Amino acid sequence: MKEKAPDRFAAYAESLPADKQQQLAAFFDALAAQCRLPKKEAAAMRADFEDALLYYHEQGVPFDEALCRIDTAKLGGFYAHPPVLWFALDNAAKVYPLYMKHGSMAGFRLSVYLKKPVVPVLLQLALAFTVKRFPSFATTLKKGFFWHYLDTAKHRFCAAPENDYPCQPLKVAGSGSLTFRVVYYQNRISIEFFHVLTDGVGGMTFLKVLTAEYLRLLGVDAPDEGCLWNVNTPPAVREVENAFATVPSGENGGGFMEKAAVQLNGRVADRTPCRLLHFRLSATEIKVAAKRYDATVTEYLLGLMFLANKTATDELTGDTSIQVPVDMRRLFPTPTVRNFSMYCGIRVPLESITTLPAAVEEAKRQMAQKASKEVLQEMVTSTKKLVGSLKFIPLAIKTPVAKIVCGLLGDKTCSNVLSNLGVVKMPAAFAEHIDSMDFSLGAVEHNRAECAVVTFGDILTFSVTKMTVDPTFEETMYRLFVDEGLTVRVEGSPLYES
Repeated sequence: MKEKAPDRFAAYAESLPADKQQQLAAFFDALAAQCRLPKKEAAAMRADFEDALLYYHEQGVPFDEALCRIDTAKLGGFYAHPPVLWFALDNAAKVYPLYMKHGSMAGFRLSVYLKKPVVPVLLQLALAFTVKRFPSFATTLKKGFFWHYLDTAKHRFCAAPENDYPCQPLKVAGSGSLTFRVVYYQNRISIEFFHVLTDGVGGMTFLKVLTAEYLRLLGVDAPDEGCLWNVNTPPAVREVENAFATVPSGENGGGFMEKAAVQLNGRVADRTPCRLLHFRLSATEIKVAAKRYDATVTEYLLGLMFLANKTATDELTGDTSIQVPVDMRRLFPTPTVRNFSMYCGIRVPLESITTLPAAVEEAKRQMAQKASKEVLQEMVTSTKKLVGSLKFIPLAIKTPVAKIVCGLLGDKTCSNVLSNLGVVKMPAAFAEHIDSMDFSLGAVEHNRAECAVVTFGDILTFSVTKMTVDPTFEETMYRLFVDEGLTVRVEGSPLYES
């Protein structure tokens, strides 16, 4: 019979002086009052705190300081209260669960690369302390009679070692299933979100708070510099609002009907994505390059992508279209971490794509027109009208219709996507411990190369989610970067499917 492993924490507790043992007992009494989860989950959460105390002891952190860092008051009563909240989906999120298919869902991934390997026991507690700040994230997707909705799911949220392909669909069908996952590998912390929950801005807000809380548990302290949510501040109503409902309606509405766009070459792999690639560039250099064309970084990258798209398709006619998400918070300020983005399709006939200056100029012209406040407001109006017209149609009828419509159109209306989250700011004391960040889009059914951008410090990361093994698009992007005089370093996953 196998001997039971010795209880390391019990041995550690017994080694403490009597007064410290009393302190420790009071600490876990406080944890028990804060944690009213089912028996197994409560035991697992207690083990998380025990593991953290053992880690601190082994690192020479004084006992009182260790208890202070993981003070159970930071749980804020979140795990002691019954799950009573629920959230109606925002206007953009309502459509995502309607056209989900087995093995495919609208999602994205955000990652932060630290300068030292992740300490799993501290990341686990950082997640426990962070979730309470984002009540709309501590949810599971449920079916109502007319719409899906988010229902509060209170349990031990797990930070797990990464052992699967990136951007795999979340299993949201089961009871209590999450709409996001936190994974780690070496020095990387990643969060993968189902788009029904949030957009890139909301997801980055969560990642920043989680990273800051993890670094605080490591003993890093940083003053408030106004670029980070306080993890211990109670959530506000506007942080979980459906901000689309607050946008004044336009006169007509419109902007959704698009014809099919040219797709890039290559058979879509059986398992998608089949590769993630990250082009690390100097933010300073790429800003200088964009300025040569009197363009923004997004407009400049669009020009490069149009040239790469033309190279990566055998089609001679038709339009290549790049879908660009636009953060509506810039036009209608709100602190919401729900979805609040609209999309504009930048569309150019293949035969019109000749030189980089011409491609950038066309991207500038269309962005100025299609990303204007007036046009985006009309699109929001269309969204409201669409949601309103479907309001009283039972979900059982809406779902098959949505699958047919999305099958006919869906991502066929664009060749690929360029989503730019912009520059991410962190307090200086935390930024010193961070190397870079990246942002990757999940797999879609037809587009072969989905692109996303995020900048941290002087590193701009241009990420490509591949759905085919054909390397033409990314090889052309690399050549164009080099031809433009940019310093570029390519990282990424191996090819998952040969």
